[in-house]
Amino acid sequence: MPLRMLTACIAAIAAALALGGCAEEAAQPVAFKTVPAERILRPGYTEPGEGLVAVDVRRERTRNVIVKFRDAPVYLDGEPVTDLMDGEHVTFYLKPGLHRIGVTTQFDPVVELRFLVDPRYTNRASVTFDKDHRIGIRRVAQ
Repeated sequence: MPLRMLTACIAAIAAALALGGCAEEAAQPVAFKTVPAERILRPGYTEPGEGLVAVDVRRERTRNVIVKFRDAPVYLDGEPVTDLMDGEHVTFYLKPGLHRIGVTTQFDPVVELRFLVDPRYTNRASVTFDKDHRIGIRRVAQ
């Protein structure tokens, strides 16, 4: 291999490794913290009851400081219920059927997920931020 080609290959590998270090890394797995009771605006949604199904909404941890310290208000069927900080979760107890779970930040419009609550399914939603720092929510498996 000519020296010029070898030098070019080494430079390309070095550039790839340097850029790879810039990619956002997920935070280390740590147990989610429960939202403190004083931040629950509608406690009826967080109390178990007969015929109700547990729905876990979690805000995934991030190392991205641009979004790490933003609060994320959570809405159920259009009503504000609580807010999630980085690495927190809240469990709602809802009647089976279709519900709307919405999230937002001070910079984003409310993003809603139509969520079918059914005791036969995994009832978990994940709140994350995309590469443009916009909030999102999606249903996830256990």
